[in-house]
Amino acid sequence: MSDSSLNAFWSNFLGESPDWYKQTIIAFIVINPLLLMVAGPVVTGWALIAEFIFTLALALRCYPLQPGGLLAIEGILLGLADPHSVFHEAEANFEVILLLMFMVAGIYFMKDLLLFVFTKILLNVRSKKLLAFLFSIVSAVLSAFLDALTVTAVLISVGVGFFAVFHRVASGMEVTDKSHDHTRDSSVREESQQDLEAFRAFLRSLLMHGAVGTALGGVCTLVGEPQNLLIATVAGWDFQTFFLNMAPITMPVLVCGLITCVLLEMTGWFGYGALMPENVRQVLTHFDEGQQAAATARSRAKLKVQAATAVILVFALAFHLAAVGLIGLLVIVLLTAFNGITDEHEIGHAFQEALPFTALLVVFFAIVAVIHEQHLFTPVIESVLAMSSEVRPAMFFLANGILSAISDNVFVATVYISEIDAALKAGEIDRAEFDRLAIAINTGTNLPSVATPNGQAAFLFLLTSALAPLIRLSYGTMVLMALPYTIVLTTVGLIFVVITL
Repeated sequence: MSDSSLNAFWSNFLGESPDWYKQTIIAFIVINPLLLMVAGPVVTGWALIAEFIFTLALALRCYPLQPGGLLAIEGILLGLADPHSVFHEAEANFEVILLLMFMVAGIYFMKDLLLFVFTKILLNVRSKKLLAFLFSIVSAVLSAFLDALTVTAVLISVGVGFFAVFHRVASGMEVTDKSHDHTRDSSVREESQQDLEAFRAFLRSLLMHGAVGTALGGVCTLVGEPQNLLIATVAGWDFQTFFLNMAPITMPVLVCGLITCVLLEMTGWFGYGALMPENVRQVLTHFDEGQQAAATARSRAKLKVQAATAVILVFALAFHLAAVGLIGLLVIVLLTAFNGITDEHEIGHAFQEALPFTALLVVFFAIVAVIHEQHLFTPVIESVLAMSSEVRPAMFFLANGILSAISDNVFVATVYISEIDAALKAGEIDRAEFDRLAIAINTGTNLPSVATPNGQAAFLFLLTSALAPLIRLSYGTMVLMALPYTIVLTTVGLIFVVITL
């Protein structure tokens, strides 16, 4: 191959990624077969997990689908997982895939209503502490009765809307009102780098409060997270029983999480506390006034259709009338039909945000299949089950939390609940201890897993969204901003696991 061909190949490989990143990925691909021959499949499996986490950590350098996908393909070719196992993992999470495909697209068609509502909140609530508290508690309540990924999709849509408004107006695009057709004052249009960075920090803090809020609420109810329903099904708990069993742990954690939210805004630690620049507030105020002045009967009718559909959405999700993804498809049909959106290409834009992440999630299932087939977590499970019954709940909580932070909390919950169900049937534990361990598994997979984007699908969705690069939300930034919450949620959760179980 000629030098020019090699250069062309190198420039095409992983696009505009830095050379050192490309070289690292190639090094991973070369090292894994050698590692398999020298150290065996277990060590290679753990190396593959670490390498995949590396691609997630540098998601702003290169979208993780391509390098992560290459590593997943290599894992299958090396025999660390079987294609059928990958399909089984995807099949087990089919509801999550449907949710991403349809619910996120449905939220896209509600962006006008969301931007209208949240702009009013942002402009009328001037206290950043109160605003952060509202984002956190509203996300928690919605996640408890709806779904964390759906709530995250709303947060992403709102964040993109705010950033787009400020960037468009401040860059000099014309914003007209009812009686004038002129360019806004240059003092508003010409954004300074300081204003831009401050606004990014402001949005980052709000979105992280909201994302953690989805975990605070998601742990509380049977429908808050996918693994909750799985655990409840095995345990035979209904909605009320699940809530009451979890409440002695989840309610103190919720209170402490909300207190942490306010304290972080007061102290400004870990990247929180940034205020909205006054210049940005003026831009958003002018935008809101312009939108109201330019409102027509048609635009108001669209908002009413979106509001009515939002009520249907909340009702359908709260009463679990169908799978979340199918409800999302219902939202798409209603909003497009009654708002006159009939062009295929216009509808297609709604799917651009979620489908890359859906593909990444299936690649992640390949890594989970490696964990499953190589029994990478089995030694941890066996060592915990070998402990005395007095310390098992606390150790289950910690073990689930650590494993969930580096892999997938749904997978970890599946493995652990299956193990204790088998132990119950074998007579190794009684029903009372089974219930205690099930509670520990649920809280363990939901709370400490906020430490990294790996553990929470909502965090990973936010990290790989179109919004993340706009507000400079990297993997490291997410880990740092989640750290105080991780410490508080894990500590308080562990204390009440020990006290109540």
